[in-house]
Amino acid sequence: MQLENTSAIVTGAASGLGRATARALVAENVRVFGLDLSGAADTVNELPGVTHVTADITRPDEIEDAVRLAAQAGPLRTVINCAGIAPTARIVGRDGIHDLDLFARVVSVNVLGTFNVMTLCARTMAENEPDEGGQRGIIVNTASIAAFDGQIGQAAYAASKGAIASLTLPAARDLASKGIRVCTIAPGIVDTPMMASFSAEVRQSLAAGVPFPPRLARPEEFAQLALAVIAHDYLNGEVIRMDGALRMGPR
Repeated sequence: MQLENTSAIVTGAASGLGRATARALVAENVRVFGLDLSGAADTVNELPGVTHVTADITRPDEIEDAVRLAAQAGPLRTVINCAGIAPTARIVGRDGIHDLDLFARVVSVNVLGTFNVMTLCARTMAENEPDEGGQRGIIVNTASIAAFDGQIGQAAYAASKGAIASLTLPAARDLASKGIRVCTIAPGIVDTPMMASFSAEVRQSLAAGVPFPPRLARPEEFAQLALAVIAHDYLNGEVIRMDGALRMGPR
C-alpha cells in the first residue's frame, strides 16, 4: 500500500515502539498523528512531523476527535496500536489475591482501548477511495511474547495480549469486505524505556536467553516490521512474532 501523502494514527507515540514507528512513518512522507496521554505532549512534539493528540484510547469521544483530525490531513490509511500498560501481580501473593480492579484496568486499556481505536478508525477508513487492489487501509496491533509465554506475575497482561492475538483473524475477516487489512506484531523483549528500570545484569540475562541474535530487540526493528507489513498487500490476519526465536520458561 502506498503511504505518501496519507495520514496515520499511532497510539502510544510518546516512547518505545510507538515513537519509533511514528518516526519511521514520517520518513515515508506520512502525516502522523501521535496519540498519547496529556503528560506525553512534550515528548511527542519533539518528533518532527508528528502532530500530538491528547487522547485516552478507552474514550470513544477522544478517539473520534483524533480520527477526524487525521482524516482532514489526508486519507487515513494506517493505524498502529502501540499503547498499553503492563503492571505485574501474582494471582495469590504475599499481600493477598490479585486485585480485580487492576486486572480490569489492564484489559480495559490493552484490549478495549485497542478495539475502540480499531473500530472508529475502520469506520473512517471504509470511506476511503480504494487503491487499484481494492485496499482502503491497514490496522497493525501490538501483542507480546507474553501472549504465548506469559511469566509469573503477568496474568492480566498475558491475558490482554492473548486477546489481541486472538482478535486478529476475526477482525481481518470482518473488515475484508471494506478493503481493510488487520495484522498483529508480537514482539519479544524490546529495549524500550520500560527496560531502563532493570539493572544491567538483568538486561544482560534477558538478552542472553534470546537464541539469535542474542540481544534485546530495538524499537526501530518493530517499526521496520510494521512498515513491511503495511507494504505487503497480501499479508492479512496474521500474528507475526518478532522475538529472535525466544521461547520463555517461567521466571
